[in-house]
Amino acid sequence: MEIISTNIARPTKIQWNGQELITGIYKQPVNQPITLEREIVANDVIADRKVHGGVYKACYLFSTDHYPYWKEKYPDLDWNWGMFGENLTVEGLDESKLRIGNIYRLGTALVQVTQPREPCFKLGVKFETQDILKQFIDHGFPGTYVSVLEEGEVTVGDVLKLVQESENTLTVQQFYRLLFSRKKDKDIVKLAIDNEALPQYKRERLKKIL
Repeated sequence: MEIISTNIARPTKIQWNGQELITGIYKQPVNQPITLEREIVANDVIADRKVHGGVYKACYLFSTDHYPYWKEKYPDLDWNWGMFGENLTVEGLDESKLRIGNIYRLGTALVQVTQPREPCFKLGVKFETQDILKQFIDHGFPGTYVSVLEEGEVTVGDVLKLVQESENTLTVQQFYRLLFSRKKDKDIVKLAIDNEALPQYKRERLKKIL
């Protein structure tokens, strides 16, 4: 898995339900390394700290592998890396194989896979239709957030080097599908509850299912 683009946002004003809001989803490639800090990417914009940033969402990664699918679906948009609001565009990232809890050396940083991205209305604003939300869920390849265990710099050409594979076999895609499925697979629920890389509040919610 190789970093193809490092992306940072400037604050962007959008209109939503008659209100003017600020968002950091409009990320653009930058020609320098980015610094992964404990709860945020340095110099990036996080408009709503309740749902973005923090220990379990310090940095968002999305795969180049899925860009062709979305470009074909939305050919009239102005395409560039960072289109999905990701800080790091990664070649070869496969959510169906990527285990939550895996630890990687990334540039000089050390990161741990924590959870998939759950789309919100701001992605719909960027794609000019809220239909993208259901499409994004159905597609099943949401990218992943990571926590930052050791702060450091990441630049284009860096690769994710596996330091420790999680003994818990729950993948990013399995957990993503679990979140949005009406009928919950109890075996997957158990894996999620036992996975300490996931936020505690998500695991507590799942306990109610069993």
